[in-house]
Amino acid sequence: MYCPPAFEVTDRAAMLRLVAAHPLATLITAGEDGPCANLVPFQIDPDGAHIRAHLARANPQLTHLRAGQIALAVFHGQSAYVSPNWYASKAAHGKVVPTWNYMTVQIRARAEVHEGADWLRAQVSALTDRHEAAQPAPWQLTDAPERYVSGQLRGIVGISMALGDMRGKYKASQNRDAADRAGVTRALAGDTPELAQITGNI
Repeated sequence: MYCPPAFEVTDRAAMLRLVAAHPLATLITAGEDGPCANLVPFQIDPDGAHIRAHLARANPQLTHLRAGQIALAVFHGQSAYVSPNWYASKAAHGKVVPTWNYMTVQIRARAEVHEGADWLRAQVSALTDRHEAAQPAPWQLTDAPERYVSGQLRGIVGISMALGDMRGKYKASQNRDAADRAGVTRALAGDTPELAQITGNI
């Protein structure tokens, strides 16, 4: 990932917060047939040292992962177009251009493949419980017939990736002066409050 020093994030806790808040990652692998990418919901393992997910057994990325290829999981935080009109410096000298602000975390690792029924059931249950928690009557894996659940589990394969190589980039107007950042913060506050907060606190 191209990352000028001004945009680099090294705070592990901040990167993990982004992964937890925006769990749908682009999983990228490559093999003899070229690159492959899929959107996959991940979660942070209770050990705090891995992320985990599951793929359909028919997913061709499993061929890459089983071969030991390095995988790249790209997590996307909030992003927004930035208009030159938001910069105070536009009125001062006009030397401004549009850009795009965004937050991303990339995790690179060889994935471990998990096919055990107990691992998969725990993975699916934890993922479901996390995302159903806000529902008025949260759905649980046990709400579906056991024979149906067992059949579904046979159709997936689990993966886990170590968090050793984790890189963050927050492009949040760090290269602009305080007045320009204030203008961007105000403009982003309505639609992308998380990105606005990062911009305002640089």
